[in-house]
Amino acid sequence: MRQVTVGSITIGDSHPFALIAGPCVIEDEKKTLDIASYLRDLTDSLQIPFIFKASYDKANRTSQQSFRGPGLVEGLAVLNAVKKSLGVPILADVHRFEEIDEAATVLDILQIPAFLCRQTDFVREVAKKARVINVKKGQFVAPWDVANIVEKITSTGNRNILLTERGVSFGYNNLVADMRSLPILRQFGYPVVFDATHSVQLPGGVGHASGGDREMAMYLSRAAVAVGIDALFLEVHPDPDHALCDGPNSLGLSTLKPLLETLKKIDAIVKERKADETSY
Repeated sequence: MRQVTVGSITIGDSHPFALIAGPCVIEDEKKTLDIASYLRDLTDSLQIPFIFKASYDKANRTSQQSFRGPGLVEGLAVLNAVKKSLGVPILADVHRFEEIDEAATVLDILQIPAFLCRQTDFVREVAKKARVINVKKGQFVAPWDVANIVEKITSTGNRNILLTERGVSFGYNNLVADMRSLPILRQFGYPVVFDATHSVQLPGGVGHASGGDREMAMYLSRAAVAVGIDALFLEVHPDPDHALCDGPNSLGLSTLKPLLETLKKIDAIVKERKADETSY
C-alpha cells in the first residue's frame, strides 16, 4: 500500500490510524480554535496522529436557509490561524473550481465532497493542485467503481490519495455503512478512511435539514477499526444539539476520550495481526 504523508503524519500500511476531526463548519474563530486545541491536546495525550477538519462553506445543504459558514476568504483565514497556532494539518472540502487555487495555499488536504466525486473535470483539477486529496465516496457509488475515480486522479500525476467511505443510500433519508466496502477500497492501494459520523446522517431527514443518529457512530467506529482502516473521520462539537450544521450526527467532545482509547486498542490488535497476513 502507498503511504501518504501529511505534515509529520504518515497514513497507511501498518501505521496507527489517524484521526480526522472537527466541527462540520466554522461557526466563529474562537470556537474553532477552542475545538481544535481540545482535539490537539487530547490526541497528543493518546499519541494518535491528528488532522483538523472544518468547512468554510457548506454548499450542499438541504435548504438554502441552512447555515453555510463564513465563506472562502474568512474561513481560510480561520483555518490558517488554527494551522499556525496549533501546528496541525488542515482538511476542508472544496465545492467550486474558483476555490481550488486559494484553498490549496492553506489546506494540507483538499477534500472532494461525496456529491462531486464523479465530476471528472473537477476531480482532475483538484488533483492537480492538492498536496493530498481525500475523496468522499458518493452515497450512490459502489466501492469497486472508485477505481475509476482513482484513475482520474492518478492521470494528473497525483498519487497522494485518501479514499473515504461515508455510507450508501438505503431507502428514503437513510444511509447504511457496509463494512465490506473498506477492504474493497483498500485493494486499490491507497489509505482508506471511515467517516463514522456522516455514515449515521439522515440526509434531509427533518425536511429542512439533515437528521442523524449520533449514538450509533461509536459502534460503527469500533466496527470499522476492527475491519482495518487507516484514518477515522469524525465531526465533533462541544454542544452538538446546538451546532449550526450536522449537529444530530456530530459527537460531543466529552465522549471522545473513552472512544479513542478503545479504538486505539482495537487498531493495535488489527495492525499486529495484519503484519502476518499476505492479503487484506
